[in-house]
Amino acid sequence: MAETVIHTDKLTRKFGNFTAVDAISFEVSKGEIFGFLGANGAGKTTAMRILCGLLAPTSGVAKVASYDVYTQTENIKKHIGYMSQKFSLYNNLTVRENIHFFGGIYGIPKKELKEKSEELITRLGLTQEADKLVGSLPLGWKQKISFSTAILHEPKIVFLDEPTGGVDPITRRQFWDMIYEAAHQGITVFVTTHYMDEAEYCDRVSIMVDGAIAALDTPEGLRKQFEAKDMDEVFLRLARGAKRGE
Repeated sequence: MAETVIHTDKLTRKFGNFTAVDAISFEVSKGEIFGFLGANGAGKTTAMRILCGLLAPTSGVAKVASYDVYTQTENIKKHIGYMSQKFSLYNNLTVRENIHFFGGIYGIPKKELKEKSEELITRLGLTQEADKLVGSLPLGWKQKISFSTAILHEPKIVFLDEPTGGVDPITRRQFWDMIYEAAHQGITVFVTTHYMDEAEYCDRVSIMVDGAIAALDTPEGLRKQFEAKDMDEVFLRLARGAKRGE
């Protein structure tokens, strides 16, 4: 039986009278690619912040990498990686400087970090670009570097918040090859995306509507359940019933 690395039971977060996350329950296994979808305002960002140890829940249970989200948030942060579309790297630092900076934040010893940094630069084919400012590189390269940096310390889980927004289809496909490789190495990938074709790449997908999980299954299972030809149709059927927006 696969190891459970994320466990939630009736996880709830309220802001005054507004319930952003409404008693959600699910589990994610080691090495699983778990899609966490929802329209703007569905509550997925709030839920992700709780799981990353950045926001305390109002009630319910949640454990990430066996650590409690109420009392062990610093332990959680040490055992996860995080990448966002909106902010991932410092444009005014070079590729090598970014890798060293984030590796240092994740607590990788200097000697090990130097070795991992050079290995990563070579693997990504960035030997010629290693001392160039990240701001001068194409978005697709930035995202590949950002993802590689987020898993440099070999976390149990990496959280990806819309990582491929604005990236061309070919680069998106290459990015997902990197995700598959990480999952094959035993890293759990927890990903939000607005691209429904990417939901097809996930092992399982949950779809949030108005703070609650409205559906959770494999992409194939969801298509059968909703008699839909693709995940886009599944998502639209569920999102149409939403009562709240962004």
